[in-house]
Amino acid sequence: MSAYTTPPACPSATADHPFSVQNLPFGIFSTAGTSPRVGVALGDYIIDLSTLKDTLCAGVEGLQAIDVTSGSLNSLMGRERKVWKGLRAALTALATGATSGLTADNLVAQSDATMHLPADIGDYTDFYSSREHATNVGTMFRGPDNALQPNWLHLPVGYHGRASSVYLDGCDVVRPTGQLQKNKDNPKEGSVWGPCKLLDFELEMAFFCGGPPSAPGASISMADAEDRIFGLVVMNDWSARDVQKWEYVPLGPFCAKNFATAISPWVVTLDALEPFRCETSAKVQNDPTPLPYLQDPSYGSYDIDLEVTIKGTGMKAPEVVSKSNFKNLYWNVKQQLVHHSSTGCNMRPGDLLGSGTISGTPQDSFGSMLELCWKGTREVKLGSSGEVRKFLRDGDVVAMTGVCKKEGVGTVGFGKVENEVKPAGTQLREGGAKGVWKA
Repeated sequence: MSAYTTPPACPSATADHPFSVQNLPFGIFSTAGTSPRVGVALGDYIIDLSTLKDTLCAGVEGLQAIDVTSGSLNSLMGRERKVWKGLRAALTALATGATSGLTADNLVAQSDATMHLPADIGDYTDFYSSREHATNVGTMFRGPDNALQPNWLHLPVGYHGRASSVYLDGCDVVRPTGQLQKNKDNPKEGSVWGPCKLLDFELEMAFFCGGPPSAPGASISMADAEDRIFGLVVMNDWSARDVQKWEYVPLGPFCAKNFATAISPWVVTLDALEPFRCETSAKVQNDPTPLPYLQDPSYGSYDIDLEVTIKGTGMKAPEVVSKSNFKNLYWNVKQQLVHHSSTGCNMRPGDLLGSGTISGTPQDSFGSMLELCWKGTREVKLGSSGEVRKFLRDGDVVAMTGVCKKEGVGTVGFGKVENEVKPAGTQLREGGAKGVWKA
């Protein structure tokens, strides 16, 4: 394997920088007095693709100016994968100096930029695809003998979420108010109205669909699935556990999930993740074997280390509460997309599909407070701060990160998604960036 070469035009993009030349993730940014536009992270900088549009459009077949100058990634996402690959190849050549043309005039310091939601999200679906997480939750509520529902090993379970409340890193999250079961042991006593008491995070990743919109009635095959996945982000599926407990029978989550979902701003492509392919934690799917349409000949995942920190109002620094990995998904992203479209559901560029909570086997890899505190039966220590939690408090700042590292390959980072919990009833205003609302 050849040694990593630091880009001459951007010396900060070293091999161990989260935005090395191996990465080149796409995002939407703006600077003071300018409109949002397409950028690619490289080291401490952003390549402003609008300043390179003529060069890129001339050199990449099928690429149009709107794809690299728009205020969302939807246009670029709607191209065929060969266009994405061609653009990545052109950017790699520019960054490494293999072709000339990338100068300081094309670079914007990330510290001077404001990030925006990367796409106009038409539809959002969330899955439930980590066997470890599903087993933990099922054990809590039904016992170990009935932890997994009979259908779980046969299909990727999911539900349709609310696209309008998908927000960005930096957005405040207001504690939701809703119906809560009056007597936790006797649901027949009905409900009361009040602020959620069991506010939780869920450590997830999500992918943006890409390629031309599929026609109603058409399905996406396993062979074509990777060509329809533009890239991945880190995601926090905020959850109100007590609201969920009362409402979820018989149709599943509703108000317990619709108030906030947050994602990281940089979209990392499958081509950037190619060197990090790995087995899933399950290794194989043979008990039972999935139906033919869900069988993936290259069944596997990506080795992405994930981390969650919490910083309370009285804490000097954030403390790690969970370390997991993307490979802890039984149903992978291709299977999720294929199943979603299997009934003929039309998929569109910019649609967002969440992985479901990603938990590992060790307790410190559990991807939610529900699991970490085991339904409130144990306290979760926040490092050496002296503070403990069962669920989240007002003022808590929850941050999630993802990163891939491998000897001889540049680091691939996803940035972070960080949000602060605000008290119920707090009024938010749009904070100067699309997808960011602040108190």
